[in-house]
This record gives sequence, C-alpha cells and structure tokens, in this order.
Amino acid sequence: MAAPQTLFEKIWNNHLVIEEPDCPVVLYIDLQLIHEVTSPQAFSALRDQGLKVRQPSRTVATADHSIPTHDRTLPIADVMAAKQIKQLDDNCREFGIPLHGLGSPNQGIVHIIGPELGLTQPGMTIVCGDSHTSTHGAFGALAFGIGTTEVEHVLATQCLLQRKPETFEVRIDGVLKPFVTAKDIILALIARIGVGGGVGSVLEYTGSAMRALSMDGRMTVCNMSIEGGAKAGMIAPDDTTIEYMAGREFAPKGAAWDEAVKRWKSLPSDAGAKYDKTITLDASAMEPMITYGTNPGMGIAIGAPVPQLSEMADESSRKALAHALEYMALEPGKPLLGRPVDVVFIGSCTNARISDLREAARVIKGRKVTPTTRVLVVPGSQQVKKQAEAEGLPKIFLDAGCEWREPGCSMCIAMNGDEVPAGKYAVSTSNRNFEGRQGKGSRTFLASPLTAAASAVAGKVADVRQLI
Repeated sequence: MAAPQTLFEKIWNNHLVIEEPDCPVVLYIDLQLIHEVTSPQAFSALRDQGLKVRQPSRTVATADHSIPTHDRTLPIADVMAAKQIKQLDDNCREFGIPLHGLGSPNQGIVHIIGPELGLTQPGMTIVCGDSHTSTHGAFGALAFGIGTTEVEHVLATQCLLQRKPETFEVRIDGVLKPFVTAKDIILALIARIGVGGGVGSVLEYTGSAMRALSMDGRMTVCNMSIEGGAKAGMIAPDDTTIEYMAGREFAPKGAAWDEAVKRWKSLPSDAGAKYDKTITLDASAMEPMITYGTNPGMGIAIGAPVPQLSEMADESSRKALAHALEYMALEPGKPLLGRPVDVVFIGSCTNARISDLREAARVIKGRKVTPTTRVLVVPGSQQVKKQAEAEGLPKIFLDAGCEWREPGCSMCIAMNGDEVPAGKYAVSTSNRNFEGRQGKGSRTFLASPLTAAASAVAGKVADVRQLI
C-alpha cells in the first residue's frame, strides 16, 4: 500500500518529468501567467536563440502592473509604462499567446483574472513572474512566482528545474469573530512566524476556519504566503472550490467536468500524511490586524501598542524594529489607533475582488470619507468592475468622496502613476509595506478592507468595530 501523501506531494509527483539523485527535478508546468513587467526580457531571449513558445495555449497574458487606472480613453503619460504595454501586445501577437490587455473585457490583475476565468484549476502547477502567484494555491494548485530567466525557460519548454520544498501545515481552527477577516488571519500568521518562518516550505492551510472561508478569502490567505517566506500556499479543494469553478469560461464542461471533479476530490491530503512542520492557530482568538513597520511580519492587533525594543528576542530584531520605527516615525509603546491617515488604498491582488469591495462599501455607505484623506478604490478586473457597477458600489464610493478607478495593480506597487507622497501615511489593503513600496518615502499600514474603509471615514487608523 502506498504511503499517505499530502496535497503538495500528490501534485508534485504527478508533474515530475525527470528526477535524478542530488539534482533539481524537471517539473511540468500546466499554466504560465505573464504580464508586461517581467516578460519582455524572456521574449527577447527567445528571439535571440531562434526559439518558439512551446505551448502558447498554456500561457495567458494581461496588463496590470504598469497600466494606469485613470480614464482609459486618455493617452498613457508615462513613456516607460506605454512602452511595456505595447511590447506585451507585440510579443503576444508574435508568439501566439492569448492576451487580456488594454481594452479587453477580461483585463485585470493577473492573479484575479486567472481564477475568475477558470484558468486556475485544482491540481495544476502554475507559475508567473510575480511573487504573489501563490494566490492560485487557494484552489489546490501548486502555484509560485519565478524569475525572468525561468519565465523564458517555461515559454520555451513548458518545464522548469525545481528542488523539492518541505511541507508546512498551518492548521487554523475555530470561528472568526465579527469583522475579523481572511486578511487578519494571514497577518496574524506572519506576525507569529515572521517573514522567514516559511522559507523552503510550501504551506498547506487546514482546519475548520479555513474551510469556512469563501474562495475570495482563501485567495487572500494564499496570496500573502510569500510574505511569510514560503514558496507557495495551498488549500485543498472542496465543495466550495467546485461551486466556484462551475460554469467559468475555461473550466471543463460536460463529461470533462465530471472527470475533473472526480480528480479534484482525490487531491486533499490523505489521512496520516506527514508534514515536515506544523503550527496551529485559534481563529476565535484573532482580532483585526494592522502592520506598523516595514515588513508584513511587523503586525499587531488593531488596538495593541507598537512593540517596545525590549520585547524583541535578540539584537538583530531590536535593530530591525528601531530602523522600521525610525522610517515610519512611530514611537514604541504607543497605539496606532487614532493616528491620522493621508491615503487609503482599497485594491491589489490581495483585496480587490468583489467581496472586498462589498465589505468596504458596507462600511462607507451613507458616510463621507475625511476630506483630508485621499481614498482610491481600484477593482481587480474588468469583471469585478462590471459586477460592482451592477450592484451600485461605485456610487456608494463616489458619493462618499472616494476615487473609483479602472482595474490594475495601482498603488500597490506605485509604478503606474498611483502613489503615496513621501512622508505620508497610508492604510492599504495590499500585501507589502516595504520602504518606498507605495512611493518613495511612503509609510504603509497593511490592513483588511474593513479596517481601510473605517480609517477612510475616520481620517485616522480606526477599528471598524467602533464605527459599526
């Protein structure tokens, strides 16, 4: 009888092309997603070597990072952004790759359009030249970010050299309190294990709290697995996954659907499967979270004080905290609640899905955002935008004084005209609070859409539970 296997092991073993002792394996890749920033060099390398894309139908492209989120009828002012978007269009046309670019009804952030189109499916191996490819692991796929040279390798061969990572079970049981969300779960985990806690591992999220999450919530959790140092994050497919997949454009149809569902139901980790590491968290003890420093592991409950240097375990941690607080201009031991906020950003591949916008609108409806706080609401895709419009969400945001934008990465990465001014504070639903991430000298507090919306109304870091 075969030994019990984890979800990761089943997918890994099913995609092995060549495996030799003391060497990286050759792993088959089912789907590669590309965008305008990390793909141009890969296509140039193919041309230089006279190579073609091996399986164009297993690559899908979109424009998201550099694309501006203002009125799309206006010319793109940024010369570099315009060049990148045109180059993507030219490359996809030359190599026969499907593109959801400027003007497409399916354009959007790469990690949002993959699932909503049904391109992302359980049991797949998925790669992209983007760290947050781990998002797709929410479907029970092995999905991870790769570098530009690796993008080229997959385009040319549909395979990739990889070393097998360890398995790390993250069990989260219990019931979340009202106003505690998937974003709070992942921020709490990273605060617990640190930004290096998952290095060399694939995280598999298990437990009743994870099974209770919607697919949008699961994608948020898996999206930020990389921020805990992990190679990928995964959640086994279940009825929630299958219901989400049904009827999507590129999902299997007819008899192929029945076969796929049978296959997907065989993917969850077997009883008795062994993980290299395991950690358990209690969802019922979690609070809304917010970051205070310059990496996603520097997170606290919304009402807690910023940590003191004396609370750090070692000198290295003390130095890192001191540097972060200097950059953020914060005092240890003081709460973040009540600190004035200059910008609120609701969007990104972490939190720009329809459920995220509904949550933010629920808080903002009938209220006004503080006039001194700029609030950008950026849907993650044209489909999300269309759904939001059908539900009247843009009117709620606009009536409150927010800006309603076109789909794209926007202020998450500040390479598209949307950025936080130097020295200003932002509450952001994105995934990274690195120095300068949202603009040179910007200061970012990561939080959920509920916390971001409450802060927009209050004009300062706010606890949504005190507003509603």
